[in-house]
Amino acid sequence: MSRRIFGTDGVRGRANVYPMTASNVVDLAMAVGAYFNRDQKRHRVVIGKDTRRSCYMLENALTAGFTAAGMDVFALGPVPTPAVGRLTHSMRADIGVMISASHNPYHDNGIKFFGPDGFKLSDEAEAEIEAAMEMNHTPDDTDRIGRVTRLNDSSGRYVEYAKTTLSDGIRLSGLKVVLDCANGAAYKAAPEVLWELGAEVIPLGVSPNGYNINAGCGSTHPELAARAVVEHGADVAICLDGDADRISIVDETGTVADGDQIMALLASSWARSGRLNHNTLVATVMSNLGLERWLDDQGIALKRTAVGDRYVVEEMRADGYNLGGEQSGHIVMTDYATTGDGLMAGLQFLAQMKERGDRASALSRSFVPVPQLLKNIRYELGNTHLEQPAVQDAIARGEERLGDSGRLLIRKSGTEPLIRVMGESEDAGLLQAVVDDVAEAVTKYGGLKTDTA
Repeated sequence: MSRRIFGTDGVRGRANVYPMTASNVVDLAMAVGAYFNRDQKRHRVVIGKDTRRSCYMLENALTAGFTAAGMDVFALGPVPTPAVGRLTHSMRADIGVMISASHNPYHDNGIKFFGPDGFKLSDEAEAEIEAAMEMNHTPDDTDRIGRVTRLNDSSGRYVEYAKTTLSDGIRLSGLKVVLDCANGAAYKAAPEVLWELGAEVIPLGVSPNGYNINAGCGSTHPELAARAVVEHGADVAICLDGDADRISIVDETGTVADGDQIMALLASSWARSGRLNHNTLVATVMSNLGLERWLDDQGIALKRTAVGDRYVVEEMRADGYNLGGEQSGHIVMTDYATTGDGLMAGLQFLAQMKERGDRASALSRSFVPVPQLLKNIRYELGNTHLEQPAVQDAIARGEERLGDSGRLLIRKSGTEPLIRVMGESEDAGLLQAVVDDVAEAVTKYGGLKTDTA
């Protein structure tokens, strides 16, 4: 391929623009089919999606490509990403596909692939699939064209499994929970799970129209849930993103907690009960320095990976860890799921509230974060400005100025054409100056616009 289409989380881009065009997705599905369809047995693929209008187009394109390659398709409808991972394995499918751009706006979309074990494909597998797209694939024989079945109980299967992840005897009765589903994939399943477990549910973001996914709601916009918690006198809010693989928590005062705080709570609780494998939490380079210091005080090790929940999962699988995640809210618990699951992480948080009898605010502020500043610089594809000597000099100067009291991290986003410049330091003035200097250098050599996150 002249361009790499796989990023840190599958294929992603603006719908109806390469690589997210119907014709390219048909080719992609046929290449994936050729990668997995290596014998004469009947192969099956499950396809889930979120609530974007473009999912209809992409679902049909994938179905056309897979059935042309002789694979049987099971269409799940709108389900969370972790449900696809689980159903891929439980239904003995060869491939699982989730159509979603996660937390991105409706005009973007993406395709995530899962292997027969329910885990996301490796970089090596994706590279082979991209190479296969270079070839001209001959459709299968007419009498081997795949069948298509719509699985009407896919959401119900996920609901029943999600409830089993709580310890025996734990009910959520007495908890008033604001639940923001971001008008996304969990808009049916998540409220049902909480209600059936006994909670009083105040649902938000459960009226998708194809265009309002993540729009002013969900884990990336928790301010809507924060207002609702205070207005309704709720105990807590759980905010999911468009495909429900990430979460943010809002306590009873309306204060938001990110993935780092949720991981801190679960890691310490699991460590005390002997559940935390190897007494280690796996997180990415983006997790706050305050989390690392706090874990060290608790006697818990932190292992960092590259950004992306797939890299967290790869590290967890390689060394047998069972808890990891990202500051952004991907919480991976391999005892229960093969990828980040926002709803199940929320259930674990609610279980802690019930078991300890503590308010959400007491559980979601385990450590004081080190001040963190992030700037995003949009860039033109093909530019190599990060390798410019002036940019490298600016980065080196920044690292020297921060010393051992802070961190500086510069990376390309795997899902958007952005350079992310992130710094941490107890000295807010120094932090601002260092991040500004590096961002200015990056912008000068190819960046188009700088935004502070």
